[in-house]
Amino acid sequence: MPRYYLGVDGGGTNCRVRLANERLETLAEVKNGRSNLQIDGGDPAYKAISDGARDVFEAAGIDYAEAANTFACFGMAGGRMDSARDDFAARRWPFAGVKVYDDIDIAHAGALGGEEGGVVIIGTGSAAMSIVGGRRYQAGGWGFHIGDQMSGAILGRELARYAVEAEDGLVEASPLTKAVIAALGGNNQAAMTWSFATDLDLKLLSRDGTEGCDDALVGRAPGEFGRLMPLWFEYLEQGDPVARKMLDIELGHVDNYVNWFKSHGASVMAIVGGLGQRLFPNLQQLYGTFVALPKYEPLHGAIILARQNFASN
Repeated sequence: MPRYYLGVDGGGTNCRVRLANERLETLAEVKNGRSNLQIDGGDPAYKAISDGARDVFEAAGIDYAEAANTFACFGMAGGRMDSARDDFAARRWPFAGVKVYDDIDIAHAGALGGEEGGVVIIGTGSAAMSIVGGRRYQAGGWGFHIGDQMSGAILGRELARYAVEAEDGLVEASPLTKAVIAALGGNNQAAMTWSFATDLDLKLLSRDGTEGCDDALVGRAPGEFGRLMPLWFEYLEQGDPVARKMLDIELGHVDNYVNWFKSHGASVMAIVGGLGQRLFPNLQQLYGTFVALPKYEPLHGAIILARQNFASN
């Protein structure tokens, strides 16, 4: 009887579903809808994976009944909470076994090929995780408002803040700060309007249905601040002093995580995410062989974890 492994890399925008054979060779891969566990109680994620599973079996030319011989692993955005993962795994699935992880777990497994060590995600968001001596450690990943210190979103926000201060004459301006203000509308009033996303004409409704909410604000999403990163890199390559200042801030946040990894004995820190990989030469210069590029992508990490969890079944 054949055995299959199904991996899911579930993100807030879309999820990717991959079917592999016993040798972990990819048979087919598809993409489906958003799949953050914190969105609408996980219902969109359940639909995206259910539909994606049917699609991937069809793409592989395999009868969907073989789902009963398939062991699945889902790495999910919004999966930091144990209760969210457990509830999602307990839903009705057609597979022989299901294990649900936070998305950083599949990034870790892919980056290190299923071996021990540490991984940092440095992209629009950021987080860190390691496995050392069989023990799992995790830090960061708490979101834009209270965490994600290494992320492009936070660095973009700091850059926007600095540019606004420079425009006010509080700190030294540079070609980069001028370019940021231009990108945000041309002056500080336009930048403030952009930051509150007032041009999108969004409204908050309270629980009773009335407009407005004293406890929350509408503002730009983290990814919108992250869009400033290409501009930052452009000016960094030109030696802009403010770009270098932002680099020092970013490397300072990364250094906190390096020290955290080393404090519990991690021997390597793999770098996952677009911003992190752009910064890899800088990190390699600072940390040498302690940092590494990933061996595989997170989706393959989900396949690796599916086999590790169910190899004895």
